[in-house]
Amino acid sequence: MSTKPNQIIPGQIIIVGGGLAGLFCALQLSPLPVTMIAAAPIGQGASSAWAQAGIAAAVSSDDTVESHVTDTLIAGDGIVDEDVIRMMASSASDRVHDLLELGVPFDRDLAGHLQVSREAAHSHNRIVRVRGDMAGRAIMQALVAKVRETPSIMLIENASAYQLISDADGISGITIRRTDGSDQILPARQVVIASGGIGHLYQVTTNPAEASGSGIGMAAQAGALLADMEFVQFHPTALDVKADPSPLATEALRGHGAHLVNKAGERFMLRHDPAAEMAPRDVVARGIYEEVMSGRGAYLDCTKAIGESFAQEFPTVYAYCQAVGIDPARDLIPVVPAAHYFMGGILTDMDGRTTVKGLWACGEAASTGAHGANRLASNSLLEAVVFGARVAEAIRQLPQEECASQSVVQVLAAANKQNCTEAMQQLRAVMSRSFGVIRRQNQMLQGLQQIRQLAQDNHDPLFANCLATAEVLAVSALARKESRGGHYRSDYPESSVIWQHRSMMTLQDAQETYQKLAETA
Repeated sequence: MSTKPNQIIPGQIIIVGGGLAGLFCALQLSPLPVTMIAAAPIGQGASSAWAQAGIAAAVSSDDTVESHVTDTLIAGDGIVDEDVIRMMASSASDRVHDLLELGVPFDRDLAGHLQVSREAAHSHNRIVRVRGDMAGRAIMQALVAKVRETPSIMLIENASAYQLISDADGISGITIRRTDGSDQILPARQVVIASGGIGHLYQVTTNPAEASGSGIGMAAQAGALLADMEFVQFHPTALDVKADPSPLATEALRGHGAHLVNKAGERFMLRHDPAAEMAPRDVVARGIYEEVMSGRGAYLDCTKAIGESFAQEFPTVYAYCQAVGIDPARDLIPVVPAAHYFMGGILTDMDGRTTVKGLWACGEAASTGAHGANRLASNSLLEAVVFGARVAEAIRQLPQEECASQSVVQVLAAANKQNCTEAMQQLRAVMSRSFGVIRRQNQMLQGLQQIRQLAQDNHDPLFANCLATAEVLAVSALARKESRGGHYRSDYPESSVIWQHRSMMTLQDAQETYQKLAETA
């Protein structure tokens, strides 16, 4: 149902991204005409489809919204926006039931109640799942099917949005590049960025290649304020099998009692935190990183806690292991931290509005304040549907003339393009080396200089967005002289009350800061 190159696009609402947040937002906007732009076929190239655990929601009788809020505040390490997470946790049950109505087959117990499991840093069982580790895939399949049959949603797949256009009244259009190399301007008064995170800016990641921070960078180049850009969550247990992206060994395995051990069989996480394997993700990631870098290795031992039922309980992870010759019922699973989720992004309010008129953001591309310095497990899918719905509701409240069907496609001449494959690999190496699990001043300064050099040598607008995202992340990490959540500095290993607040920065702020750093270097 993708559009032809010169087909007129109905409506002036454009959603960039084909993941959960974008799909749910589009469905909530129906019957208003919406155009979705996705770099891959919708449902593919989206981290949502790979999410194994599920959605955090206080739906069981022994759980409460207040407990969910408290757990999130603790995991977020002092900088979660409490109003935002309270709204999000309060909306969780309604959004889960919305997904049920859309056909998502969440697990139920024999009495027909939603079945819930526990993940790290949760005080209650509250993860609503599908067949153990297939929630993301099942949710996306249901939403993709619904979107494809919804007549008000026009799809432009295999196309990359790379530039926002504005006038005196705010956003006026967006420029996209199709696979045939043609560039096009699509007029729009409301643009929703739901393009996902930044995992592919790192060498080891659980994210698809499309998660390269391009949507965030596009917003940054349009002047949008970004927030919390230094906070990158590294999932502790990606399979260490040299794959790109790295398959994920879901946190639910540890929730079921699996242990982390090194080559000597030592449960090394006991040295780092009383909660051991169930400590917050940043703590576990650093513990594993230390073992891997020391040569002692890190392995997930599921043989006793799960054993022969592995294939039935966790079919996705089982298939990953089988593909590389590992039998997780009997063998240890080698693991390594991998860039997994981005707490930073485009700053939004409670309805997904950014600081640019007509520009909205939801999902991982947005920074709502719900996650603070370190996302609580399974709050990501929840945030995607909660804010996807809130963005839709806010746009629906706009005067109808702002959503009138008057769009015309303008085809542009081929832009200045270059093959950025090698440059992207250089950027990924820089990000992993300088802005990874453990950071320090000199290495970050060197990394920022390398990012700026790549930017000077670049002539492709798509890659420019990735570089913009990387630059603001780098400057934000340098500026925060403490360790908190997903941002850990070996030269400032403790947290500081002075820094117990969110960080906010424009691309221009980052560039001006770099100039000052360069002058004093």
